[in-house]
Amino acid sequence: MRILIAEDHPGLRADLKQGLERHHYAVDLVADGEDALSLALTISYDLIVLDVMLPSLSGFDVCHQLRDKKRNMPILFLTALSDVDSRVTGLDMGGDDYLTKPFAFREFEARIRALLRREGNTKSVELSFLDITLNTNTHELWRGNRLIPLSSKEYALLEFFLRHPRQVMSRTTIAEHVWDYDAEHFSNVIDVYVRYLRNKLCADGEVDVIQTVRGQGYQLREPQA
Repeated sequence: MRILIAEDHPGLRADLKQGLERHHYAVDLVADGEDALSLALTISYDLIVLDVMLPSLSGFDVCHQLRDKKRNMPILFLTALSDVDSRVTGLDMGGDDYLTKPFAFREFEARIRALLRREGNTKSVELSFLDITLNTNTHELWRGNRLIPLSSKEYALLEFFLRHPRQVMSRTTIAEHVWDYDAEHFSNVIDVYVRYLRNKLCADGEVDVIQTVRGQGYQLREPQA
């Protein structure tokens, strides 16, 4: 899942990116409101984290403009403003959650998981398809009774497929949600990681559920008879 963080404190910005990447998210960083708005109108982020007191445009202004333009991704506000009026303003602007500084990273990441579940087809911490189960809290993948280790990018790719079962996903769409803008989004890189994932999922002879759709991309679907 791809997240945009708009935070003007360089140390906190870097810490949040590093922490979320350890949990298999792709993370883009900006330091001011205008850059946040520009990227959010260009890229289909799964979630946006906005500091309220940003240069050029406040987090409230960014949120308000995104909602006016019908961008409905979840938005989490971060701020040192803890008064009730500020929290109410953020939620009324279209924010989905509000976390005051200082905060524990565990709570920050848990709120992100909760917001992503709210947007998805399931409220469970587990994503399942046939005999495949991915726990988004523990990051464990099971196929039947087999526990399968995944690299960070393999996990992110499988999570994206599991959140969009049976939908045909182009390589461009996969790149936009699984890789950050610092990565090289070459289609062969995506093909390589799909192959890695297939090899792990089918290591004991299980059926392949990641189907190649010629000229379009990939699809998580039941095997055809």
